[in-house]
Amino acid sequence: MNKNTTVVLVLALAASCAQNALAQVSGRDEVSPPPMDPKRKVSRQVCTRTIQMDGGNLMCIQLTDAQIRAEIAEQERQARERKEAEERAARERAERERAEQLAREEAARKAREAEEARLAAEAARKAQEERERQEKAEAEARARQLAEQEAREAAERECRRLAQERLDGRALLASFVDNYGKLEENKGIAGQITTFLGKARKVEPCPSANSTQRLSQTDNQVVKSR
Repeated sequence: MNKNTTVVLVLALAASCAQNALAQVSGRDEVSPPPMDPKRKVSRQVCTRTIQMDGGNLMCIQLTDAQIRAEIAEQERQARERKEAEERAARERAERERAEQLAREEAARKAREAEEARLAAEAARKAQEERERQEKAEAEARARQLAEQEAREAAERECRRLAQERLDGRALLASFVDNYGKLEENKGIAGQITTFLGKARKVEPCPSANSTQRLSQTDNQVVKSR
């Protein structure tokens, strides 16, 4: 049943009541309409407000001042609750957004720390590799210097050995001439030995193994890189 149908029924009922009243005043004897079915639904509503079309007979009621005040208080209470719910939802939304922002900032901070740690580890690794390279180059330079020193010492020993052998040989020749040169059969060879021993010799001194040696270009670069 829609609103228009309800209004029509109400108007019809009012017209019927009016006709019965006129009939009683005029003395006419007309049959009164039958009473309403007590089982029929009656919709009690405030007709000055929007009518809810929920079926049944419409019965308009009038609210008392206390009921009006109670309804106003209830409406204000519901409005306060809605406002509080909206404010609470806004606070929760702000807190949730703040928590999400903090989570994003924390994730970004951890990412920066991880990147800084990676860069620091990479720098430490490169520094370690550079130290190892320099240490290896220095060890190789020291090994070369040691090998060169050993070679110089060996050369000096060999040179002195040869020089000593030459001196020993000349001493033997001189001793042969002195001891056996006067014999007739040895005079010829003794003369040759004397002539040989009398010749001036160009003797170069043996190089000292302890003399300061100039470092190679590679060794100089290794030392300068320290």
